[in-house]
Amino acid sequence: MEDKKIAVRKMQDYIESHLHDIITIKQLSASCYLSPSYASKIFKELTGFTPYYYIKACRLSEAAKTLRDTDSKVLEVALDYVFDSHEGFTRAFSKQFGLAPKSYAKHKPPIQWFLPYPLTIKNEEVLEMNQFIFTQVIERPKRKALIKRGITANEYFKYCEEISCDVWGILMSVKEALYEPIGMWLPEKLIKPGTSEYVQGVEVPLDYSNVIPEGFELIDLPAAEIMIFQGQPYDDENFETEIISVIKAIKSFKPEIYGYKFYNKETPRFQLEPRGERGYIEGRPVKKL
Repeated sequence: MEDKKIAVRKMQDYIESHLHDIITIKQLSASCYLSPSYASKIFKELTGFTPYYYIKACRLSEAAKTLRDTDSKVLEVALDYVFDSHEGFTRAFSKQFGLAPKSYAKHKPPIQWFLPYPLTIKNEEVLEMNQFIFTQVIERPKRKALIKRGITANEYFKYCEEISCDVWGILMSVKEALYEPIGMWLPEKLIKPGTSEYVQGVEVPLDYSNVIPEGFELIDLPAAEIMIFQGQPYDDENFETEIISVIKAIKSFKPEIYGYKFYNKETPRFQLEPRGERGYIEGRPVKKL
């Protein structure tokens, strides 16, 4: 299985670095030294997508990002991402996102981006060390959060079972986002009856007026001080163990030493997307003593 994962990861890396080029199954399979038929088979087995669909979905999401963030013309973007024509790109874009690229470029509403998740490869050289946590206090102004509630979820995996993990693709597409998307544990006053403590969302300005996707809502967040905890970089294969380790360290942390106390009656506690290269990051609201 590990050999398969290494091969598929090589194909994913090849796709990422050649999105602006023609990619054939022969080229893709050559990147991992396998036959085209076997490469296609294990790619579908481990990612759930055919190479053709995966490549097209990646290109369309990157094209959407370009249309959102630049003044590029639709035809320019279509050709840049290896679509043969304006019409072909428009059909594919409309099928993937539910609106035409020209309309998206003009209004920039949140849409469901395709987010590829590169397979993690086991690292045999795991270093034994004590958990070191970097800590700092940041200030957040008054703002809103565009969120999607779950049902009973109190953590990420339960939320994905109830809602799915696709929410992140929509949150990543929000042009007005103040910061990156987060998973939040809402304080009791922000939890509606019959909905979950844990939600996913993205913070936006108070004057946010763009489309609110179906099933989402805006909530108000007060100005707050947040204590940020950041663990050490880790091997993605061990992410659950590392996250648990950081959370345990946070629970034993005493902010009173630094003149603060944890205060989560108004502001959500949150976590950023776990990424091995930067370590697990969690924010907890605090108040000065």
